[in-house]
Amino acid sequence: MRGRRLVVATGNPGKLREIRALLEPLPVALCGLAELPSLALPPEGDDYAANAIAKARAAAAHAGCPAVGDDSGLEVEGLAGGPGPRSARFGGPGLDDAGRVAHLLAALAGASGAARRARFVCVAALALPDGGVETFRGECAGRIAAAPRGSGGFGYDPVFELPDLGRTMAELSGEEKARVSHRGQAFRALREALLRSLDAATPPARAPRSDRTDRGGTG
Repeated sequence: MRGRRLVVATGNPGKLREIRALLEPLPVALCGLAELPSLALPPEGDDYAANAIAKARAAAAHAGCPAVGDDSGLEVEGLAGGPGPRSARFGGPGLDDAGRVAHLLAALAGASGAARRARFVCVAALALPDGGVETFRGECAGRIAAAPRGSGGFGYDPVFELPDLGRTMAELSGEEKARVSHRGQAFRALREALLRSLDAATPPARAPRSDRTDRGGTG
């Protein structure tokens, strides 16, 4: 496995940390887009799987090695399933995570009950340099809290509350989040597929050569 690497096609440092933790340990070196400054990812559209596949394929073709890409989003019942695949662009350009959270809470001002039900969705894609690709989907149901809570995670985690736990994603430890999150579900399945592809690409071990000359006899 020496010299092998896997590109994680994201420029989001929070997402890269999560994906790295979900995939390791692996018999390959993981690298992000900061190590491939000449790689330009395609623009995102309105379909999770198409976005994830496009990013993974672009990275695999550019780097000549396996690559993973993902697209994730927050779907809120009171916003007709939005912002969905446009979650990272919700509220317009120039907003940071805190700005998008504030925009979301303003959009849901006065909403209660079913209108605050939500789910996180993640589709992860594994692309190989030969063009082959597989996708894996994960979902996590919850609700939008009245105000941000917690300092962990990133994105909408501070307002995504898990009813069974009574805590937001940002209030969970990294290990807890990995167990229940949409990204954890998708990347656990992707990791198994990646390991299978690496095993298939590894030449079988050759039997050790013997210098002994068999001259017959009963031994």
